[in-house]
Amino acid sequence: MNLYSYKRVYKIFRFLLTIYLVIKKKNSFLGVKPLNAKDLKNTIVDLGASFIKLAQVLATRADFFSEDYLIELKQLHDKLPSMSKKEFNLVYERAFSNIKFHSFDEKPIASASIGQVHIAYLNTGEKVAVKLRREGIKQRVIADIKIINFFNIIFKPLFSHYTKNSIEAVIKEFSSMIIQEVSLNTELQNLKKFSNTYKDSNIKFPMAYEKFSCDDALVMSFEEGFRFDDKENIYKNNIDFKSIISILVNFYTEQMLIKGYFHADPHPGNLLITKNSEIILLDFGMVKTVPNNTRIAIIELIKAANEQDYESYINASKKLGTIAYEAPTSDLAEFTSKMFDIFSNNNLNSESMQKLAFEVLESTRNLPFKLPSDAIYILRVSAIIEGLGTTYIENFNGIKDILPILKDNLPKALGSKDSIVETIIDEIKDIPFTVKNFKATIKKATEGELKVEISDNQLEFLKKELSKNVKSYILSISLILSSIFLLLYDKSYKEIALGLFIFSIIKILYK
Repeated sequence: MNLYSYKRVYKIFRFLLTIYLVIKKKNSFLGVKPLNAKDLKNTIVDLGASFIKLAQVLATRADFFSEDYLIELKQLHDKLPSMSKKEFNLVYERAFSNIKFHSFDEKPIASASIGQVHIAYLNTGEKVAVKLRREGIKQRVIADIKIINFFNIIFKPLFSHYTKNSIEAVIKEFSSMIIQEVSLNTELQNLKKFSNTYKDSNIKFPMAYEKFSCDDALVMSFEEGFRFDDKENIYKNNIDFKSIISILVNFYTEQMLIKGYFHADPHPGNLLITKNSEIILLDFGMVKTVPNNTRIAIIELIKAANEQDYESYINASKKLGTIAYEAPTSDLAEFTSKMFDIFSNNNLNSESMQKLAFEVLESTRNLPFKLPSDAIYILRVSAIIEGLGTTYIENFNGIKDILPILKDNLPKALGSKDSIVETIIDEIKDIPFTVKNFKATIKKATEGELKVEISDNQLEFLKKELSKNVKSYILSISLILSSIFLLLYDKSYKEIALGLFIFSIIKILYK
């Protein structure tokens, strides 16, 4: 298939143009109207893997899309037809040219955008799950990313400064993640590291068979369980779902706030529940590391939300990078107050709460909100976990029901030990280093070498302000020079020259 065919490029253009028009709330661009919500979803499914993944990320942005579009985007699943017999044979022969299975079922039990899963048996008798990468998927993804970035360059000038940065962050993060996801060698390493990092988490992971695996195929132990959304079997086996969701929330709290290494795709098909109420986590193509400064900002944000501390909430949002440093505090305080009112209202069910949240977000479209790349998958995971909770718990509220669990984990997230004695011992051990650092700071201050570090978000704001001021001064200096040139060229232009000179001075003094 021609990856750059006219028909495909045109569909990508319509997809991205629709995103632009919906975000900007415009009816058309150069006479072209946006696709409606259902047509947009169908176009995304037709375009395949890259666009399904991108749309799943975009579906976390309630500030980008109206409710009708979000409803359709959130229904997207990367369930696609399986590979043809010819494609299957190509991948199988390449992956297992020197390996023989006792048996291999060529009919897949699951077929997604990146690959499909088959049941097989090793010669030693073990039942295994074999994930095969789709033929040509890596080349298609690379081609899609190039086209997406090309159209983003075209549409970029049409967005505001903040929206432009948010969309660029989404595309950059999506491009990075999907390139990793199409490598099954990367997924193998993710699975091994994840299993080791969270071996004591009360969550079960498949066991990888590394010697049978390669970039085209990942061989794992076959895990039995019910899909997370299989209500019939979960209720039939009297599984305590409140306990399950509590374990899951605690697990993700540990991932995002304590260890800083998390599984970014916990949809129902990747979570199995056993008859013994065990949780099994599958599919490690999307695994993210949370930088320490982001982790601390999230902790501060959660603490402020739980305590309904407006100022701390806004400051933490600025640290996280979701709000620009130059944002007007009064407007943000009003927005935060409205959100806190929603979260603290015990009479709201999940549907009415979501409706109110949409109304608040709609009223703040012009505020300087941004979406840093670190936050994209955190938001997506949070939305998925809330969706899983509402599946089984009536009026499950992602903030009110999760915050108490998060609050209990805050001391641990900030580095505290399980007991007071352990914490005191750790603090005593740190005293020599604290004294040494204090002495070094005093020395640098007395020698005039003390430096102040600023965050990337502050640096971005300073660069933007500096650029704006420099441009203003350059214009003023140009006007002054022009006035001098006019006087030297012809003194009859002295009124115009004087006007230019006065205007330039006023611009400098009252810019």
